[in-house]
Amino acid sequence: MKHIKIVLATALLSGCEAKVDDLQVFIAETKQTTTVNIEPYPEFNSKPTFIYSADTLRSPFQRPRNTGAGVEISVAAQPNCAQPDFNRSKQPLEKFGIDALSVTGVFQSNGKKWALIQSNTGSLFKATIGDYLGLFFGKIDSIQNGTVSFTEMLPDGAGCWQKKQATLTMLSKAGENNV
Repeated sequence: MKHIKIVLATALLSGCEAKVDDLQVFIAETKQTTTVNIEPYPEFNSKPTFIYSADTLRSPFQRPRNTGAGVEISVAAQPNCAQPDFNRSKQPLEKFGIDALSVTGVFQSNGKKWALIQSNTGSLFKATIGDYLGLFFGKIDSIQNGTVSFTEMLPDGAGCWQKKQATLTMLSKAGENNV
């Protein structure tokens, strides 16, 4: 049985001859009648190279060096124009915007009212009338019933500063103050 299968396989495979004459004729005719038109690549004009000349200046990705001069605020003071006291030393609550502060309590000691003010970092500060808070020279005017009222000095862009009344309430959280 095994020999019969081998003989049949050989007979079948002998009939499979490669007859590709007609295919070769077709390819030859196609090559003769077809012309290939390839467009040339466009010419690229070279641009002048950019020369970076700011390599001697400070990188914008590095912190500025402390030159000791500090930041000076130039104000073109006009007559009868309200100005904050720039020479006054800053108080701890002036590091925070008023949206980052909340009143957590009010108490009175020796006839003086105090407010406990918490920052969004979790730090707790005490402040009384006349103390400063916020980024815009806010001066505390009154402390009553869990409410701290203060006056801010906002720049108007023309060299003057405008006064604005604002409050912090004990019911509000940091970021929810009634401004």
